Amino acid sequence: MSEKSLKIFLFLTILINFYLTLFLTPLFNLDEGAFSEATREMLLTHDFITTYLNGALRFDKPILIYWLQAISISIFGINEFAFRLPSAIAGTFWAMGIYFFAKKLYNEKTGLFAAFFMVTTLQIGLITKAAIADSLLNMFIAFSMFSLFLYIKEKNKKFLYLAFGFIGFGFLTKGPVAILIPLATYFIYSLIKKSFKEFLKDVFNIKGILIFLIIALPWYIAEFLAQGDKFIKGFFLKHNLARFKTSFEKHKGSIIYYIPVILIGLLPWTTLFIKYLTKLKEFLSKQDDFILFGTIWFFFVFIFFSLSGTKLPHYVIYGYTPLFIFMALSFKKLKSEFLLSLPLILFVLLLIILPFILQKNLGNITSDFTKVAIITLLPFFNKFYFIFLFIILMLLIVRFNKEIKAIILGFSMVFILNYIGWIYAHVRAIPVKNTALYVKKHNIKKIVMYKLNTPSFNVYAKMYVKKRNPKIGDIVLTKITELKKFHYDLLFKDGVVALIKIKQKNNIKEPLNYKKERRE
Repeated sequence: MSEKSLKIFLFLTILINFYLTLFLTPLFNLDEGAFSEATREMLLTHDFITTYLNGALRFDKPILIYWLQAISISIFGINEFAFRLPSAIAGTFWAMGIYFFAKKLYNEKTGLFAAFFMVTTLQIGLITKAAIADSLLNMFIAFSMFSLFLYIKEKNKKFLYLAFGFIGFGFLTKGPVAILIPLATYFIYSLIKKSFKEFLKDVFNIKGILIFLIIALPWYIAEFLAQGDKFIKGFFLKHNLARFKTSFEKHKGSIIYYIPVILIGLLPWTTLFIKYLTKLKEFLSKQDDFILFGTIWFFFVFIFFSLSGTKLPHYVIYGYTPLFIFMALSFKKLKSEFLLSLPLILFVLLLIILPFILQKNLGNITSDFTKVAIITLLPFFNKFYFIFLFIILMLLIVRFNKEIKAIILGFSMVFILNYIGWIYAHVRAIPVKNTALYVKKHNIKKIVMYKLNTPSFNVYAKMYVKKRNPKIGDIVLTKITELKKFHYDLLFKDGVVALIKIKQKNNIKEPLNYKKERRE
C-alpha cells in the first residue's frame, strides 16, 4: 500500500474518531461532567485562577484544560463538541507527533502506521473524545519525551529546551506526573548508558529550568496567593501524593490490575503488543537507542502505577506512545494476518453473546440499579446490532493483504467503539441530559440531588444543585432505586434517574454523608 493511501486513511480515521463523533453522546459522569461544569462555572464567575464545582473549591487538576475548554465554549457555545474539542485537537497533534518522530527515526511508512495504530486504539479513542485533561497531558508527555530523546542523540540544545517547555505545559495540565515520567526515564536510561553526569548536567540546565518556570510557575503562584494552604493540601497532598500512597476514592486494584487493562485497551492491536513483548530481547539487541528509551518509558509507567494505591485505567496510557512505534516495527515482521485479527475477532464474538448473557443472568442480579440499567440497554441489542457485528466479523475473518487487513481492523475498532459508546450512553449520559433539559424547559429553579453525583446535570440545566436529605416540597433528582424511600409526585423519569417532588415526610432514617465522588 502506498504512503499516499495510508495518509488518506489516517486523515479519515482522525476525522471520524476524533471529530465527527464529538456530538454522538452527552457528557459522561463523573469525569467529563466535572471538568465541563468547572469550566462553565469559570465563565460564570469570571475567576480564571481557581476552579469550582457546584460552587465548591476544586483542586483536582491544574488550570490549562479549563482555559482551553473556556475558549472553546466561548466560541462554539455550551455543548459536547465545544467541551471535547481541546482533547480532539490535542489527540490530533499527538498522532502527528508520533508520525513525524517515527518518520525521522525510521521511515515514512513506519510513522504512518504508528500514528494509525494510535488513532484507532480503543483507549485512545476514548480519551481523545473526552472533556478531560488526559489527551492534552499525553500530547505534552509525548512531545517532551520525543524532544528529550532527540537531544540525547543529536546534542542540539533546542531539543532540550523544547523538552523543558513541554514538561512545563504538562505540569500546567496535570501536575507532577508530567515531570516524573521524563525525569525517571532519562535517569534509568543514563544509568544503563553510563551517562549519569550528562543526565545531571541536563536536568539542572539553568536556561531549561527558567523556561519551565516561566510557563508553569505563574498560575501556581497565583493560585497559592488566592487559596493559600488549601491549595497545597488539596492539590499536592491530596490529589497527587495521596493518590499514590493510598486507594483514593475506592479506586484500588491488585498488582496485576493493568495487565488486562493493556490487553483490552490496546485493541485491535493486542497481537502487535504481545509480539513486541515476546521479541523484546531481540529488539533490544539491535542497538536501537529509542527501543531502549521507549521500553524504559513504558515499563516505568506500568510498574509505577501498578504500585500506586490509586488505580484508574487511563493512567497506563501515559506509557503507550512508544508502543505504537514498536507496533509499527513489529507489524513489518508479522506473517500471520489471522493472528493480527484474532483479538478483535474474540472481542466481537464477546459483544455478540453479551446480550444473551445479560438476559440469562438478569434474575440473578441483586443490585436493583444494575438490573434497571441492563433492562434499559436490552432494547438496543436489536437486529441492527447483530447485523453490524456480523458484517464486522466477516470482514475480520476473510483473508486480505496484511496492510489492507490492518486498515479494516482500524476502521472496525473506530465504528465498534463509537456504536457501543452510543448504546452505553443511554444508561449513563442521555437520561441525565434529558432530565436537565426538562428542568430547564419548565424553568425549575431549585434542585436537590440525592444519592447521585452527576455534574453533567449542572452543565445542561445551567444551575447549581443542593446535596442534602430532601424535605417536603423539594424537587429531587435521584436514582429510581431510591424512590421507595419517598412519598412523591413523579415529574420526569428516564432510564435510571427520576425527578420527583416530595409531598410527605420521607422514610430516610440514616444521616446523609455526601462524599465527593471523583475519578479523574
